Amino acid sequence: MSLNESELLAKVPTGLFINGKWVRGGGEEPIAVEDPATGKTLLEIANANATDGLAALTAADEAQAKWAKTPPRERAELLRRTFDLVRERAEEFAMLISLEMGKPLAEARGEVTYGNEFLRWFSEEAVRISGRFGSLPEGHGRMLIAQRPVGPAFAITPWNFPLAMATRKIGPALAAGCTMVIKPAELTPLTTLFLVKTMEEAGLPAGVLNVITTSASASTSAPIIADPRLRKITFTGSTQVGRKLLEQSAFQVLKASMELGGNAPFIVFDDANLDAAVEGAMLAKMRNIGQACTAANRFIVQDAVADEFAKRLAAKMEALKLGRGIAEGTTMGPVINEKARENMQRLVETTVKQGADVVTGGEVGSGAGYFFKPTVLANVQPGSTILNEEIFGPIAPIVRFKDEAEAVRLANDTEFGLVSYAFTEDLKRGMRLVESLDTGMTGLNTGLVSNAAAPFGGVKQSGLGREGGLEGIQEYLETKYVMIPATEI
Repeated sequence: MSLNESELLAKVPTGLFINGKWVRGGGEEPIAVEDPATGKTLLEIANANATDGLAALTAADEAQAKWAKTPPRERAELLRRTFDLVRERAEEFAMLISLEMGKPLAEARGEVTYGNEFLRWFSEEAVRISGRFGSLPEGHGRMLIAQRPVGPAFAITPWNFPLAMATRKIGPALAAGCTMVIKPAELTPLTTLFLVKTMEEAGLPAGVLNVITTSASASTSAPIIADPRLRKITFTGSTQVGRKLLEQSAFQVLKASMELGGNAPFIVFDDANLDAAVEGAMLAKMRNIGQACTAANRFIVQDAVADEFAKRLAAKMEALKLGRGIAEGTTMGPVINEKARENMQRLVETTVKQGADVVTGGEVGSGAGYFFKPTVLANVQPGSTILNEEIFGPIAPIVRFKDEAEAVRLANDTEFGLVSYAFTEDLKRGMRLVESLDTGMTGLNTGLVSNAAAPFGGVKQSGLGREGGLEGIQEYLETKYVMIPATEI
């Protein structure tokens, strides 16, 4: 480990953050956070139990009334100060993301820029929470409509974007006047801990934001969700876990937002700019090594260009350099752990048995760490297993189609509906696709849709609610109506 790595890791808190203090967790064993590129432990951190989780909720609950009454401008300035500090420490955040998650340093820098924008965006939205005043239709009074914070929130974030997934929830919650308990993923908690330390330096009041890290997620989270003091839950992760959380939150009728699984179609028509489509495919598929809910999961390519598209995409894949994310020249890191790598191998073997051809890759990478070679599979048969699972890795399966109707049918043939991508030079067709694809987001002639100013979220089994944009802060607000009789005016 180089000196710079050691110095950076020494800056990362290893405790829980409860009521403005860093404390030890009550769990029996510390959590060993691993570098997926080497398999070695980076840091050991505190392991929370159910008692710690409820202590964090108590701190959030006790801070809620005061934080809700804090002027929006003050809440905004806290977020803006944090944004400025994160920008100053961008290289440290990027290296930390790369170390614990594995993505190349250049891509980690992109996540810092993207994730930090949620702090700036919601610092600006904090002062724009509005209501309305108007006459009742019958003329016998007035109505006053106000918005207020829903109350203490519980955020559960995934491992794949350790900064962006945290800021996307912390930003709107604090801007709206909600306190929060956040539980980062066991695999990549260091970036969130470093972010909260940064927020502490920016003037974060005690109890407003609390962090628990745990290896016993279910038993630690369940008492928090069952507690009547909690009023909001927000989760990013698998649909399977999201369903369980919705079941648990139903008893308290919690306001819930869920950003769940995806199975994104990437449609390429024979009139598409093929170079642009391949570049878009690399963005949509290989961002975060394919470990993203927005990753292109099914490449649906028109017959006339399917072979050429596969050839060009394979060439781009073969040009990637596997290695440790912080190493110079690395353009693709490892998958997150051994289980993920084994799943990549299973998917390739199963798809080939079902009739597909390996154009490139399909093998485990060499050396230490959890590397899997970037893979293109051609002639994937409709109904293949891989078309019905979220791959979450560097495998691009290509299935052919004949006409627009078939492309739309194949694209919509999934329980998920987060994002879709389509490449065509026909504007009329593009607009028809926007209307006919059953997804919450669509990238038209682009492989990248995420932006802090835009509402992020899906339909069907891909979740509830939106993050980012004007809509993002609404997830942390509730509406109150006041009736004022005419006699009082």
